[in-house]
Amino acid sequence: MATEGPAVRRVQVAEHPRLLKLKEMFNSKFGSIPKFYVRAPGRVNIIGEHIDYCGYSVLPMAVEQDMLIAVEPVKTHVLQLANTNPLYPDFSTSANNIQIDKTKPLWHNYFLCGFKGIQEHFGLSDLTGMNCLVDGNIPPSSGLSSSSALVCCAGLVTLTVLGMNLSKVELAEICAKSERYIGTEGGGMDQSISFLAEEGTAKLIEFSPLRATDVKLPSGAVFVIANSCVEMNKAATSHFNIRVMECRLAAKLLAKHKSLPWKEVLRLEEVQAKLGISLEEMLLITEDALHPEPYSPEELCKCLGISLQELKTQILSPNTQDVLTFKLYQRAKHVYSEAARVLQFKKICEEAPDNMVQLLGELMNQSHMSCRDMYECSCPELDQLVDICRKFGAQGSRLTGAGWGGCTVSIVPADKLSSFLANVHEAYYQRSNRSLAPEKQSLFATKPGGGALVFLEA
Repeated sequence: MATEGPAVRRVQVAEHPRLLKLKEMFNSKFGSIPKFYVRAPGRVNIIGEHIDYCGYSVLPMAVEQDMLIAVEPVKTHVLQLANTNPLYPDFSTSANNIQIDKTKPLWHNYFLCGFKGIQEHFGLSDLTGMNCLVDGNIPPSSGLSSSSALVCCAGLVTLTVLGMNLSKVELAEICAKSERYIGTEGGGMDQSISFLAEEGTAKLIEFSPLRATDVKLPSGAVFVIANSCVEMNKAATSHFNIRVMECRLAAKLLAKHKSLPWKEVLRLEEVQAKLGISLEEMLLITEDALHPEPYSPEELCKCLGISLQELKTQILSPNTQDVLTFKLYQRAKHVYSEAARVLQFKKICEEAPDNMVQLLGELMNQSHMSCRDMYECSCPELDQLVDICRKFGAQGSRLTGAGWGGCTVSIVPADKLSSFLANVHEAYYQRSNRSLAPEKQSLFATKPGGGALVFLEA
């Protein structure tokens, strides 16, 4: 249940090779034994891209790849962070003076987001220190939420060290809010699924209030993740935050067009809720109210009857104040059509018609087309990979995660899986000379995994 906290499991560390290795590395690093371990999974979003921060439901599942942290509380007030991957340098800081540098999305800042979120939630100032060793096997900057998994893992680590209790929903909400310390204006999907996931089922995640509903995926098909190997770090680029702002501006213009109090409107979903109409009707209003040509800051000011100064200080975020053009029509069209596809996807899963896999695949294909043409968050490598996946037997394939790189997700009939994997591997990875390190986990079938957990040594 979402009202409960994350599960606590007693395990024989010696029987779990990864935990055992982590324990040994922790001992050689800190000269002591971890008190407990925490895991938080990455996720793949099956459908519903870039709509969580607009207020709409999404349909992710947790993957088995995760962040794993070994923890030992210490008497000093020092937070010592280390990573099993030598690419990520050690970091230490005072537990009572957490500074998060928005200009550099360094790995330890994601840990600090989760730590600070819990600290602020309970209004604590005098915090105990801890030694932490982090081990992640989610490919970084791949659209599988490695960074959110680290924020969630750190939040649960901090909660456990404090001996406090929170429900999974509360944890997800705190971690979603605290990840914004790094400068990413994301929605809450990644943190929600990391805590609310259950083995064997995808989830429809709805927002305000946050809740999760099981979605039973078709038994005759497998979801396959393929990494384009183009890295995209949301916090390091402005694309993501510009899209958030374009959606906010589109919501304000649509609200003004319908004589709603536009100043308090922040999300596209609010406009629909206030008008009490369907997503299909919202698409028609978008056609009426917005034009496909990009808007300049001056035109936006004219539409809303405000000054350039007001636009910059009251509406735009600090990192989007110098943007010169905003595409509002395209972004709103993507969001309203994608929100409708999520609901159709869930309905098909519930009704389970004979041609279910084909129907779900068509929705995934439409989603990719909209991400590519309307939201412009694809890239040539993702488009090529999607085409290859469809060519070799995927009923549907789309980018997943923020886009501009990262992974695709494809729905593949179970009986075609082995030939699909072999052919895609050859066509995308071997031919294009993407001879990548194995930790990139280029291509793998996945099934819905469980959520965040605390492990105690039995």
